[in-house]
Amino acid sequence: MHCLIVEDDDTIAADLSEALTRSGFHVERRADGEEAWFAGGTEGYDLVVLDLGLPRMDGHL
Repeated sequence: MHCLIVEDDDTIAADLSEALTRSGFHVERRADGEEAWFAGGTEGYDLVVLDLGLPRMDGHL
């Protein structure tokens, strides 16, 4: 399973990444909405964990 974590807080992103990796996910992380938007358009993710308050482009689409 392929997961994208979109979170600008490194501590939260690291904790989520660790937990999901232990659960068998291949995890990628992005720190802002523009990076996530690009990644989401080029990769197929089974799960996206999205912070609503992000720099440059927030999670309210």
